[in-house]
Amino acid sequence: MTCTPSCGGNVQPGMAAEMDSMSSEVLADESADARRRERIVVLILAAVQFTSVVDFMIVMPLGPQLMRTLRIGPAEFGLIVSSYTFAAGAAGLVASSIVDRFPRRTSFLGVYAGFLIGTLCCAFAPTYQTLVAARVATGAFGGILGGMAMAIVGDVFPEQRRGHATGSLMTGFALASVAGVPLGLFIGTNYGWHVPFVALAIAGLPILMIAPFGLPRLDAHVGKSHAHPLRSLIETFTHVNHLYAFGLIVVLMIGSFTVFPYLPPYLVNNVGMTEQELPLVYIAGGGLTFFAAPVIGRLADRFGKLTIYRLIAPGSALFLVVITHLPPVPVAAAVAVFGLLMLCNVGRMIAAMAMVTSSVEPQRRGAFLSANSSVQHVSSGFGAYLGGLIVTQAKNNHIEHFGTVGWIAAAATLASLWLATQVRVAEEMPASAEEMSLAAAAEATADAGEPILGYSEM
Repeated sequence: MTCTPSCGGNVQPGMAAEMDSMSSEVLADESADARRRERIVVLILAAVQFTSVVDFMIVMPLGPQLMRTLRIGPAEFGLIVSSYTFAAGAAGLVASSIVDRFPRRTSFLGVYAGFLIGTLCCAFAPTYQTLVAARVATGAFGGILGGMAMAIVGDVFPEQRRGHATGSLMTGFALASVAGVPLGLFIGTNYGWHVPFVALAIAGLPILMIAPFGLPRLDAHVGKSHAHPLRSLIETFTHVNHLYAFGLIVVLMIGSFTVFPYLPPYLVNNVGMTEQELPLVYIAGGGLTFFAAPVIGRLADRFGKLTIYRLIAPGSALFLVVITHLPPVPVAAAVAVFGLLMLCNVGRMIAAMAMVTSSVEPQRRGAFLSANSSVQHVSSGFGAYLGGLIVTQAKNNHIEHFGTVGWIAAAATLASLWLATQVRVAEEMPASAEEMSLAAAAEATADAGEPILGYSEM
């Protein structure tokens, strides 16, 4: 049927141009609105990241005070750090089998509420034993938060923008280092180590109240997996691509947490810094990270996650060796080395987490990233505990054998370079490879997919 002008079948050139212009404006408005919603999501997740990172990190610079007031040694202090991570690992393992059965927002808010309660329990812990118990409770909830945050990032942001989103999320870590940890350390030094945990619990309440209005429900994945929780867990830990991603995270955490928990006591007792000067190293490292993290994320999206990882990881290994062999030096030199180490560590994590997030299919993302959070925390706890077994404290309070720990951390970091090349983008993998288990992988002769190298669309 041919329509006459009277029925609107013919559109004049001017009218067509106007309609095209209106359509472009609508699309632009929708795109701008979508980007605004994405920014709100990142802002909320970064705020949650801020409180959870400060809660976890504040224990480390408070190490000298905790060891003195609780009358404990490096091994006992290492258990305070690792108790959080081991609890987080166990909780993440349980969560990985059930988390995809619920909307992301509901699960995330429930877990964050439990985390704040655990933080408050740390504030009122009267002894070493009760503090360890409170850290276990906090870790059980806090350990799940990181995996759920990355699952939300994976659901909200397309793969070609996940590097930037991950880098923006890391600003929460940077702000925790620049403001949260130094402020918490100042409060703890002047008013006692209990008080920073009270402040954190109070600071988290506004975020908990705002988050329901800013986060999308994200329930498209609900009901798509009917597997038994145990079967879901087995599938997560027998997928060959997942195992390479888990391996990458394990060596990264060992490369960090054998060293970082013992840096404050080393800087105070060996390098010559005072406890009052410790905030300077976190301010410097956090400041560098705050400005560099979004840039590193954009570069990872543009040039490829693996490329950026290969460039940054060797620098991290170098500074791990340098700082663990640092002699008495001026405060400015110690601050500079610590800042560069933190920058390299965060930079490699941005690229690594963007790769890891892209290594799983959307319907399995929550389960996988909860399992990844479990692996991350267990390996962090193992690294902290291993460092505590190697490091000793002499009668003059000097930290000994820290250089050995530095070489172990550097070796783990360099080993991660090979593991990073084995992680594949799930969306680019052939269907047969997506379902590949360990048994199937042993029989497979075809390549599972191309490594993550770069993206021409950026």
